[in-house]
Amino acid sequence: MKIATSFNSKVPEGKPLCQYLAAFTGTLTIVTSGMHYGWPSPSLPVLERLENSTLTMNHSEGSWMAVMPLLGALIGSLLAATVVDILGRKRAILLTCFPFFAAWIMIAFSHSLTILYIARFIAGIADGWAFTAVPMYIGEIAAPKIRGLLGSGVSTSWIFGILLINAIGSYLSITITALVSSIVPILTLLTFVWMPESPYYLVMRGQKDEAKRNLQRLRGLEDVEVELTRVSLAVKAQTQNTGKFLDLFVTKSNRKAVYIIMALRGAQQLSGTTAITFYTQHIFKEAGDDISSELATVIYFSVQFLLTILCSSIVDKAGRRPLLVLSLTGSACALFLEGTYFFIKTQTAIDVSPFTCIPVISLIGFVVFFSSGMQSIPILMLGELFPANVKAFALCLADIYFCVMATIVSKFFQIVKDSFGMYVPFYAFTGSCLLGLVFIVAFVPETKGKSLEEIQQYLGGKTGKEGEEKSESGEV
Repeated sequence: MKIATSFNSKVPEGKPLCQYLAAFTGTLTIVTSGMHYGWPSPSLPVLERLENSTLTMNHSEGSWMAVMPLLGALIGSLLAATVVDILGRKRAILLTCFPFFAAWIMIAFSHSLTILYIARFIAGIADGWAFTAVPMYIGEIAAPKIRGLLGSGVSTSWIFGILLINAIGSYLSITITALVSSIVPILTLLTFVWMPESPYYLVMRGQKDEAKRNLQRLRGLEDVEVELTRVSLAVKAQTQNTGKFLDLFVTKSNRKAVYIIMALRGAQQLSGTTAITFYTQHIFKEAGDDISSELATVIYFSVQFLLTILCSSIVDKAGRRPLLVLSLTGSACALFLEGTYFFIKTQTAIDVSPFTCIPVISLIGFVVFFSSGMQSIPILMLGELFPANVKAFALCLADIYFCVMATIVSKFFQIVKDSFGMYVPFYAFTGSCLLGLVFIVAFVPETKGKSLEEIQQYLGGKTGKEGEEKSESGEV
C-alpha cells in the first residue's frame, strides 16, 4: 500500500545539521522519560528485599509503583493537548524538564512509599506531556528525507534512558541513582532552549517572518520560499476550521489515521514490551540462568538500544511496512520460544537445567526483532499521519491509549504470572503479535519519503491521476 507523490515542486536540499541538533536536544527529555520507566527493573527487587523499612513493598505494591507513570501520563497528555498549540512545541518540551527533575529529587530523598508513588505519578505527567510535544515537533521540523531517522530518535532516546537507568541502578543505591539521573533534565533545559520553534506552529500563529527565519536555519538554506509556501498552504487548509477533538472521527483522513495508530500502538503494547521492561530482572531471575540478572538486563537493553539505532538509520530506505512485518514475525517466534521454556520448566517433569540460556537468548531475540520496527515506527508515524489542526488531539489520544494499554498489559502480566505461571502471558503476547501482523499487512500504508501534505492527500483518497498511475506501476 503505497502513497503516490503529487507535489511537483522540488525543495532545494541544504545542510540538515540544525535539524539533527534540534531533534537530539529535544529527545533528551525522552531519555529522562525512559529512565523513569526503566527505574522499576533495578529498583523494585531492592525495595522488595528491604526489611523493617518504610520503603518495603510486596509484589502488588511494586506493580502499582511500576505503572504509576502510565497513570500520570493520562493527565499529562490531556494538559499537553490543550496548551501545545498555545505555548508552542518548543516551550512545551522545555516545561517537561521541571517535573522530571522534581520527581528525581523526591525519589532520592523519599522515606515513604507514598512519596515514591507521588514522584512516579509526577514523572508520568511530564512523560505524557513530552510524548505529545516531541513527536509533533520533530515531525514538523524534519525534511521528508530524514524525517524517519529523526522521528525514530524518539524511541531510540527512550530505550537509551531505560538502558542508562538499568546500568546505573544495578550498581548504585536508589538515592545516588536518582541524583545522577536528575542531571539529564537540567542538560535538556540548557541545550534545547537554543533550538528553533516549529515553522508549522509559527505559521499557525501568523508569525510568517519568524517561520521563514526558522526554516532557513533548519534547512541551512536562504531560499526556502517553495517550502514555506507549501507549509503555509497546508496549514491554511488544515486550520480553516479550528480543529476539534471530534474531527479525529468525523473527517475521513483523520479517522483512517486514528485506526492505523490505534492498531499499531495496540500491537506494540500487546506484545508485552512495557511489562517486560518493568520486570526484566525478575524474568531473568526466574529463568535461573548462570548469568546474573543485572548483567543479563543490561545486555538486553543494550541490544535493544543498538537495534533501535539501526532501525532509525534504515527506516527511510527500507520503508515502514517491511520493517513492521519483519519485526512482528520475529517477535512472535521469540515470545513463543520464551513461553515454551517456562511451560516445560513449570508444567512438566523435564529437566531444563542444561537449557537455562534459552530464556535469555529468546528475550534478546525478541528485542532484536521488536526493535527493528515495532519499537520506533508507531511513534514515528504519530508525527506523520495527522494534519496540524488536530495533531495535538491525536497525539493526546494516542498517548492516553498507550497508557491505558500499557497499564492493562503490565497488570495482566503480574497477575497472570503469579496465578498461572510465567508461560501464560508469553503465549498471550505471541498471539497478539500475530493479530497485529495481519492488520499491518492489510491496512498500514507506506509513508517513506513523503511530505506531510502528500500523506494527508493519500489518507483523504486524493492521490491524483498521475499518482494513481505511479501507484499501479509499483512506484512510490
